[in-house]
Amino acid sequence: MTTKTQSLESKTPDSPTLYKRLFAWLMAHGNAQYEAEIADQKQDLFADLQGKILEIGPGTGPNLSYYPPNINWIGVEPNPFMDYYLRQKAEQLGLDIDIRRGTAENLDVEDRSIDAVVSTLVLCSVDSLAATLQEVLRVLKPGGRFFFLEHVAAPKDTGLRKVQNWVKPLWKTIGDGCHPDRETWVALENAGFERVDYQHFRANVPAIVSPHIIGVATKKQ
Repeated sequence: MTTKTQSLESKTPDSPTLYKRLFAWLMAHGNAQYEAEIADQKQDLFADLQGKILEIGPGTGPNLSYYPPNINWIGVEPNPFMDYYLRQKAEQLGLDIDIRRGTAENLDVEDRSIDAVVSTLVLCSVDSLAATLQEVLRVLKPGGRFFFLEHVAAPKDTGLRKVQNWVKPLWKTIGDGCHPDRETWVALENAGFERVDYQHFRANVPAIVSPHIIGVATKKQ
């Protein structure tokens, strides 16, 4: 098993670096219950993944166990402190992985080179959702698919939506830029995919982030 990693950020012990290190640790040690709750949905979503896979913001690697061993996996991860956990998980599974530094709005991947893009709990925190989806379309091969599982905004005019709107400034600060009130499905429908298939469901997690969508968007041939 081999792992390639492009240049890491400086590990100067400033506040942003300490926050990134702490966030990586929390992601590695605090998501077990959520992953257990969502395992069946992920198993179904990723059942036929194959070929060259790009995962946006793979974090500590909770999705790696769902992938077949013969895939060509690339992960674009902005937080260098996630790498240790990604490598550890890949080693356990016998996967070869290619970790690249970057953001969802600027993917270090060639045009029309990817069979499938994966995003789970990432679109809530990107700076520009529209730009991210255009990057997904850019890197996908014709007919390629975008697999997503994301927490989203509650229906408009509900009590939960009002709470999501109210708590957003604090939530973004403590949640690495996470927006609890994003209508991600609307952006997906307007991005230019040939087809977007998804469903809403409620996950057994804190109410603020319990509304979810899961589905697949397909690029035009």
